[in-house]
Amino acid sequence: MNATAVAKSNVSAPKPSLLRKLSAGLITGAADDDPSGIATYSQVGAAFGYATIWSLVLAMPLMIAIQAISARIGCATGKGLSSSMRSHYPRPWVYGLVFSVLVANVINLAADIGAMGAALKLLIGGPAVLYAAVFAIVSLLLQMHVPFSRYSPILKALTLSLFAYVGTVFVIHVPWGEVLKGVVFPKVQLSAKYAVAIVAVLGTTISPYLFFWQAAQEAEEIRGDDSRESLKKDPSQGPEQIERITVDTTIGMLFSNIVAIFIVLTAAVVLHAHGKTDIQSASDAAEALRPIAGRFAFALFAAGIIGTGLLAVPVLAGSTAFAAAGSLGHRYGLEYKPHQARFFYGVLIFASLAGIALNFTPIDPIKALYWSAVINGVAAVPMMIMIMLLAMNKKVMGEFTLNTSLKIWGWIATGVMTLAAVVMFVTWGQ
Repeated sequence: MNATAVAKSNVSAPKPSLLRKLSAGLITGAADDDPSGIATYSQVGAAFGYATIWSLVLAMPLMIAIQAISARIGCATGKGLSSSMRSHYPRPWVYGLVFSVLVANVINLAADIGAMGAALKLLIGGPAVLYAAVFAIVSLLLQMHVPFSRYSPILKALTLSLFAYVGTVFVIHVPWGEVLKGVVFPKVQLSAKYAVAIVAVLGTTISPYLFFWQAAQEAEEIRGDDSRESLKKDPSQGPEQIERITVDTTIGMLFSNIVAIFIVLTAAVVLHAHGKTDIQSASDAAEALRPIAGRFAFALFAAGIIGTGLLAVPVLAGSTAFAAAGSLGHRYGLEYKPHQARFFYGVLIFASLAGIALNFTPIDPIKALYWSAVINGVAAVPMMIMIMLLAMNKKVMGEFTLNTSLKIWGWIATGVMTLAAVVMFVTWGQ
């Protein structure tokens, strides 16, 4: 540990407020409810009503556990997940998993970028593709030229956009008795379509890009703060940082899943109940709301798409660059200037431009989105196994290996994701 950090660690600092504790976990959780996630949740809500809400309730503790574990790895090592994986697992395995995440991320980026443009067009008219490109380029320039220590508060502020979906629920009539009955006694369907829907929900909610981002953001915050070191280098910071991660991740993931439930509820109450069961995108869901729920609900839903997109696009592009650069051993980090981490920023630029470009091709990234969530759900299984083994390894974590509770919940989360993928394949074609 350097002299500055030693001096600062010996000074009794005031206990941080709750707001200051909310950072990586809050941003990661909010980014999970991106336009792609909104589309998936709207699709399953429209198609199955309340019959999939139980999967989001189930996902809450599982998501909290695996994200807290990812954050601990970043905080303990001062490195991103792919860097740690590169050091402890066969390179071909790491490259294969990272490649699958990159493909899914680019599809998600394209869908999110396109959804923002389409949402703004719904609100004010004009060229959706042009709006989409402007949103993506502005986001890219901010990531390239604003240090992460100054950019992170912007992302934190954007999490407020998710309250649009809380507001939407309160401007429509929700039969709460039926909702509760649907959650406690869901009408589970033994069909491939329903199985794929559950895997898509879990793959959207418990998604590999979120693992990469939260671990990387922990490492970024260490790099940008002279008073901090990785926990392996300065174990004395352990109790405070572990408590912060627990609070931050728990609140962030609860917020994320509650908002996701509200989105499913909106689609179930307004669309499924009126026979509108075929939703292809987030903007499609917003447009469908207008004649049934009224213009105010429509405007709230559409505005939320733009706000969550502005939050999620940098997270998606950033996690792609973190994963690629770390797995190949290149320098990475948003605290570096572009000329100091050329490969990292090259991937960031490529992912963003590829996401923009897909919106100018005959390929429909929105239709591919549902299946990208399924890919994420399947790819998450080996990724989660690797994460669990890393977090239990003293060579990686020092004295900050997982406690019994996180081990249990982490392996339950891995088992549930495995089971969901197996059920999907078993019911395929039925």
